[in-house]
Amino acid sequence: MRCGLTDSLETAARTAQQQAWAPYSNFRVGAALEADDGTVFTGCNVENASYGLTICAERAALVSAVTAGARRFRRVVVVTDSESPAAPCGACRQVLAEFGTGLQVESVGKGGRRSWMLSQLLPDAFGPESLG
Repeated sequence: MRCGLTDSLETAARTAQQQAWAPYSNFRVGAALEADDGTVFTGCNVENASYGLTICAERAALVSAVTAGARRFRRVVVVTDSESPAAPCGACRQVLAEFGTGLQVESVGKGGRRSWMLSQLLPDAFGPESLG
């Protein structure tokens, strides 16, 4: 935890959050994903009138990272305007787990910050090793 201080990943996530397209839920989310080499990739949620086609900020950041060639990650910070910090949804947890469950996940809301390891949020995850 960062003891209430804003760090560079939180700042990057807040900047991404400003670009969110959330006309249906008005739940704007930004995410910043840090690769092992320190490169930061950001994403925001993009809603769609066909709700199932909405993409979450965490997955948008991951897709950007993979597109750039990153495959190993150490931390993701997710920001929302909700009072309580919001953990990533199940789909985002599963997609992030594709690259390992040792990822530190931090969520920041108006009322504070929470931190987990991805393995805590998605115990017994289905991953590439499950296919063999």
